[in-house]
Formats: sequence, C-alpha cells, structure tokens
Amino acid sequence: MAAPARRRDRREIDPLEEPKGLGRRRQQRTSRDVFGRFSEGFARAMGTSGFLIGLTLFVAVWLLWNAVAPASAQFDPVSNGFAVLTLILSLQASYAAPLILLAQNRQDDRDRVQTEQDRQQAQRNLDDTEYLAREIVALRLLVRDMASKDFVRTELRGLLEELDKREADRSAGTAGRP
Repeated sequence: MAAPARRRDRREIDPLEEPKGLGRRRQQRTSRDVFGRFSEGFARAMGTSGFLIGLTLFVAVWLLWNAVAPASAQFDPVSNGFAVLTLILSLQASYAAPLILLAQNRQDDRDRVQTEQDRQQAQRNLDDTEYLAREIVALRLLVRDMASKDFVRTELRGLLEELDKREADRSAGTAGRP
C-alpha cells in the first residue's frame, strides 16, 4: 500500500512565502534585547541607596551570625576568614562591572541615535526657516510694487476732481448756449 500523501500543516511555512531573514534574526535580537534590558535594570538597581543599604545589612547579618552563633549553626566560620562571604561578594562584583558596562553601551547607542535625530530635526528647522525667509522677501518685493491704500485714495480723489471739473465744464458749456 502506498504511503498517504503528506498534508501540509498550517504552521509549516513555505520559505518562498516568508520574507528573507525574519526567522532566526528576530529571535537573536529579542534575546539580546531581553539581556540588554536585564543589564540596564541590574545597573539601575545597583545604583540605588536601597541596594547599598540592603547589601550592608546582608553582610552585617552574615558577619554577626557567623561570629556570634554557636559553632554548629555557623555556615561560614570566622576561622575560615568568611571565605563564603568573600566569594559571594567577589562573584557579585565580577558580574556587576560587565553588566554596568553593557547598560552604558546601550545608553550610548540610544544617545547617539537621539543626537542624530536632533541634528536632522535642526536641519529641517533651518531649511524651513530659510524657505520662509525667502518667501517673506518675495512678499515684501511684491508688496512694494503694489499700490498702497493711501496711493489709491489719492488717485481716486484726483480722478473725482477731474470728473467734477469735466462735469462743471459741461454744465458751463451747456448753460452758455442759448
């Protein structure tokens, strides 16, 4: 008996139907972004007074417990020089420095992008200002060639006086005829 024809699962995507490069890169960017956000959160938390107070209390309780508690209850005795505490603090410091640097690098990238966007916006504003200045100059030149309100009034008064004079001459000319 022949094997049944394989039906395509809807979840299965034809490689020709998917845009090139969407598969793994998206997952890598997402995982990098998650790690970057984690490093920023870690760096932000380490820079708070709450973290410093908490770490100080942790170390104080650790030292007090291992110095005062009975020997059977101590997990990092004074005789060993608090070796476990030293290892914990060294591990914390060894991870803190690179994570803080990663957070700073991400902030530098954001600042660089913001600076470029600000520069582009400033250039657009300058271009717009120059365009508007040219338009204002063109309008001023156009307005100089246009008749002002006072000029038009003077011209109309002159025309009215001339019409009145003609009317008076016509009246005088018709009145003088028999």
